[in-house]
Amino acid sequence: MNFRNPYLQRLEALLLSDKVRERGEKIILCVAIGSFVIHLLLITFTRLGLFGNEVTSELLQDPIAAIYTPFSFILIYEVYLLVFYLPQSITRYIGKQYEIILLIVIRRIFKDMGNLELTTDWFKSPDDLQFTYDIVGTIILFLLITIFYRLAPRPSSKIKSLDAQPDGIRQFVTLKTGISIALTPLLAGLAIFSLTRWIYENLFSVKNLVVASRDVNQIFFEDFFTILILIDVFLLLFSFLHSNEFSTVIRNSGFIISTILIKISFSATGLLNVSLIISAVLFGVVMLWIHNFFIRTKTKAIESKPQSS
Repeated sequence: MNFRNPYLQRLEALLLSDKVRERGEKIILCVAIGSFVIHLLLITFTRLGLFGNEVTSELLQDPIAAIYTPFSFILIYEVYLLVFYLPQSITRYIGKQYEIILLIVIRRIFKDMGNLELTTDWFKSPDDLQFTYDIVGTIILFLLITIFYRLAPRPSSKIKSLDAQPDGIRQFVTLKTGISIALTPLLAGLAIFSLTRWIYENLFSVKNLVVASRDVNQIFFEDFFTILILIDVFLLLFSFLHSNEFSTVIRNSGFIISTILIKISFSATGLLNVSLIISAVLFGVVMLWIHNFFIRTKTKAIESKPQSS
């Protein structure tokens, strides 16, 4: 049975091929550099008073905050990579989620550097405390992600073609490819909508005093992780097409819980926010380790079982 129809293959080549990924990487790099220069110019114009005294955005007060903008475009590219790797590996897909939340924390560090108060009362300032939480959180998250990839299954040197795989696996890969193709325009549209709404709310809306309190780090990514939770649930349900292995079901369920914790972190601030993010990634790492331990234990038990004559 042919699970890969020609239309799906054309869309896959159009949106998820290596050539498209490499071209997208070059485009994002150019856009990131250009946006960085433009942001620096806007900060310069603000400091010179060319925009008057009405500009109060914290992103236009300090040159270090300009790093926030290219990081935002790099994050968008990481979102594409998450979609790109989804058909290939669930663990790689989850790892990309962890990379994205780590980059969000790092991006927040650059934005908040301009708000630091270099005084002896460091631990009494909310901005200084948030900076401290994010610095420590970044180190812990980077370590956890490294462990996660260390635990992730390595691709075999003898990779079978899709046609050589069992029907269940081919169905599941085809499903993941279809989800990735559907996610690409959906997330691109969400990113454009989120950016447009943020620009309107901050520069043109008469309600800008109300929306100013909205954390800029929540833009796009809060909705993005909501979508990922739904995708994770679908993947868990459809994974039964090729496997109902107990350990795999528990592992994938743990990944869903991990994603939900990341989503919840956007509703928290300060130490609670960083703690939720670290807990989410730690939970995913522990679930993957237990899964691997279960598989090794089960395999040894089967191999050591005496064969009946």
